Amino acid sequence: MKTLTSLLLLLLLLGSTPAAAQCGSTNNAFNSGETMSFDLYFNWKFVWKHVGTASWNIQRTTYNGKPAYRTYLITRGSKQSDRYFVMRDTLTTYTDLNLVPLHYTKRAREGKDYRCEDVWYSYPNGQCSLKMRFSKNGKPWQNKTYSSKYCAYDMISMMLRARSFNANTYKVGQRVNFLLAEGKHCEWRQLIYKGKQNVKMENSKDRYRCLVFSYVEKEKGKEKTIVTFYVTDDAAHLPVRLDLNLSFGTAKAYMKGATGLRHPLTSKL
Repeated sequence: MKTLTSLLLLLLLLGSTPAAAQCGSTNNAFNSGETMSFDLYFNWKFVWKHVGTASWNIQRTTYNGKPAYRTYLITRGSKQSDRYFVMRDTLTTYTDLNLVPLHYTKRAREGKDYRCEDVWYSYPNGQCSLKMRFSKNGKPWQNKTYSSKYCAYDMISMMLRARSFNANTYKVGQRVNFLLAEGKHCEWRQLIYKGKQNVKMENSKDRYRCLVFSYVEKEKGKEKTIVTFYVTDDAAHLPVRLDLNLSFGTAKAYMKGATGLRHPLTSKL
């Protein structure tokens, strides 16, 4: 869970998980064709080094013959950073036009490991039913199933849904629970709302008014902040900065550009 790509996908989880009958939601935030790009930095001997890029894209397509959105996130380390840590991740999600999750895949080469994850969603009798599988370094697939009265989301499909949430009623310190599906398991996760902050970009003079959230996990019974992220305080809800505490060090991600947006970035100062 503590890889750069996994954490990058937690940036917009702004609401609680609904009941299974309401797994879909209205899309007020994006259009087909939206694309974002990011610069990735790593703290190497107290100096921040550019180590790679990430890209995000949403396109309207079909899935099993029905209209759908296909969304992907790709991260790529630079040739220079490959000497220390190889990063080649591709994550893809299909949802219907009401943002109901249909299928999720992850193919990730991180360091010396290559991981494959798949999640298939179905909704029998008002339940959310998952078929999941996981493989590491070419070993046989591990297959799992999960069923709940609550909706489950992979990281991308939850982000798509959360893009339309309204955080104006949130109070500082408020905690948000969500059911996260990955290839090996489906578990409840938690975010903490930290308030609002003006944020300057590292790679430009741009500044944005942002909502600030921290994603936390428990290790040996103690709560640890894994990532703090900054989301534009406007209708677009775009991530512009992430501060990451990874198993192999400290990293940051800054939004470099965005095209095909449905809404203007009115949070830009």
